[in-house]
Amino acid sequence: MLVAVDTGGTKTLVASFLEDGRIGEQFRFPTPKTTLEWTVMLKDLLQTHFGNETVEAVVVAMPGIVKNGVAIWCNNLKWANFDVAGALKGVLGDAPLFIENDANLAGLAETRQLKEIPALSLYVTVSTGIGSGIITEGKINPDLRYSEAGRSLVEFDGAVREWETFASGKAIYKAYGKYARDITSKRIWHNIADRISRGFLAIIPVLQPDVIIIGGSIGTYFEHFGKDLNGLLKEHLPTHIPAPRLVQAKHPELAVIYGCYYYALDTLATA
Repeated sequence: MLVAVDTGGTKTLVASFLEDGRIGEQFRFPTPKTTLEWTVMLKDLLQTHFGNETVEAVVVAMPGIVKNGVAIWCNNLKWANFDVAGALKGVLGDAPLFIENDANLAGLAETRQLKEIPALSLYVTVSTGIGSGIITEGKINPDLRYSEAGRSLVEFDGAVREWETFASGKAIYKAYGKYARDITSKRIWHNIADRISRGFLAIIPVLQPDVIIIGGSIGTYFEHFGKDLNGLLKEHLPTHIPAPRLVQAKHPELAVIYGCYYYALDTLATA
């Protein structure tokens, strides 16, 4: 059994994977404000539900840069220099503990589920914030694993701003007073596509990915903005830089959890 933990800006999802790769039990709790509260709640849940099971590995996804088991900065949670590996050490006995950025993991899972593995895919999750994962040849790119596309500086509404401050789920709610599930106006969805396009127009010429995969809570509504987004990219990109293929994540809400599974398999196989 493998255990996956997706630490989100609003909720933490814990799931087990059976030997055949199917998701087993799932548990959720609101992500608390402090790392101490989160640690206590997570350890209690893991020990209660998996303490008597044979667990091969625990993979914990964090919404920010992770280096050597430490979450350096989680923007939407305002957590800094959080030693996740230390806080959870031995939580399920001898089961190894792996810590990784959530968008990297989601990108890993979604890329592995494409019909053909591209040379370079860019996964972008548009949720509470905006996260990114850069996957090369089906693996998390080790040299770009600390990238944060959501913090890219681009022009919007007459000012240079971080991309996620005007294109994330939080920003969309603030701008329109509605959650994505309640937006029916084609004009608003076109405006959302424009907001999302600004970051891509800055990133695509640098990375030139073959595929861009869009996930997260906003990615769930890809059918409402995907066509407009594709049109905006083709319109504004330099003529010699092709627009990447845009696809919706197959598991917009569970991509991170599936990524934990693939990451555990990869890491255990090379251990």
